[in-house]
Amino acid sequence: MDETLKILVVDDDEVDRMAVRRALLKTALDIDLIEANDGATAQSAVKSSQFDCILIDYFLPDQNGLELVKHLRRLEIDTPLVVLTGQGDEQVAVEVMKAGAADYLSKARIAPATLARSVQGAIRLHRAEQAAHVANQRLKQSNDQLRQQNDELAERRAQIETQNQELMKAYRLKSEFIATISHELRTPMNAIMGFSQLLLRQYPDPLSEQQLDMVKRIFDNSRNLLGMVNEVLDFSKIEANRLEIHPQDFQLSTLMLATVQELQPLALDKNLTLETHLPDPLNPLQMMTDPEFLRRILVNLISNAIKFTESGGVTICANPLDGDQIELSVQDTGIGIPPEYLETIFEPFRQVDQSLTRSHPGTGLGLAITHSLVKAMQGTISVTSQPEK
Repeated sequence: MDETLKILVVDDDEVDRMAVRRALLKTALDIDLIEANDGATAQSAVKSSQFDCILIDYFLPDQNGLELVKHLRRLEIDTPLVVLTGQGDEQVAVEVMKAGAADYLSKARIAPATLARSVQGAIRLHRAEQAAHVANQRLKQSNDQLRQQNDELAERRAQIETQNQELMKAYRLKSEFIATISHELRTPMNAIMGFSQLLLRQYPDPLSEQQLDMVKRIFDNSRNLLGMVNEVLDFSKIEANRLEIHPQDFQLSTLMLATVQELQPLALDKNLTLETHLPDPLNPLQMMTDPEFLRRILVNLISNAIKFTESGGVTICANPLDGDQIELSVQDTGIGIPPEYLETIFEPFRQVDQSLTRSHPGTGLGLAITHSLVKAMQGTISVTSQPEK
């Protein structure tokens, strides 16, 4: 210990106090020594000053050392105490140690090394106990803070759970509302398209060129709107987990050719070529999956390719892979997709051009529905593209 230690010696015998002082001065300790000749004086000194260690004679004129130790502890003075006595009574040693003394030393054994060791040991023990007490207090505070934070987190978790339940309820109601509205819109839209087709036949009376153009616009816009309504309805079914797959055996080549023939008018309206490449015309490519799902996937991808292609054409290919897998690809010569949008085009309501003035209208659900259908068929879908290609 390089610091100066302030020590109080309590003893009514001046010779004994001098012996303690001489022994301490012969040690390597830097000592500031204060003396008291009875318990009352010692108590006054302790109340007015802070000591590093107190050496107490067991036999004092006003009270014995055991009583003084107990009294100091009742005053919550936690300074390390070393009791000195002229007798080596072990019972006395046990009692003073129980009362709160750090050590017990016989005056006959007071030598510089012994006294220094006792004082240093008492101070080190006291400081270790203080450090442990501080650490325990900090640990208790940390535990209290953690307990409070856990309570706050539990409360917050309960709030989030309640909010999630409310959101799920609102989400369910929204899906049901969209499904209902979409279903109700299909009936009048089909009627509009049906009557438009009757007018386009020009029977029994022909239409003027202007009337024919207006009826054709009604039919085209009705068809586009019905397509959007169907997409919203299909997506609401997917969200509600009402998508059921019905696998059956069919010929892929036949389905592909029929689907391409169905969409051929869309390509002809834009002077685009629409080609189908099959690996072997003699091999019909038998498949066991849901043919309606696959037809919907092809319709979505091919019509999407036609919509975003102004010149050139669209090519549909089927390539058998290893095992029982088949790769279908739809390629076009359209406007292409920038790299930063490739990871998000299969998300619902995602479109590269989200502005109100975009030149290619739509709900942004076609590729999201396609992705869900492919996933339901345990397949995978990916995109490769770059602008203007």
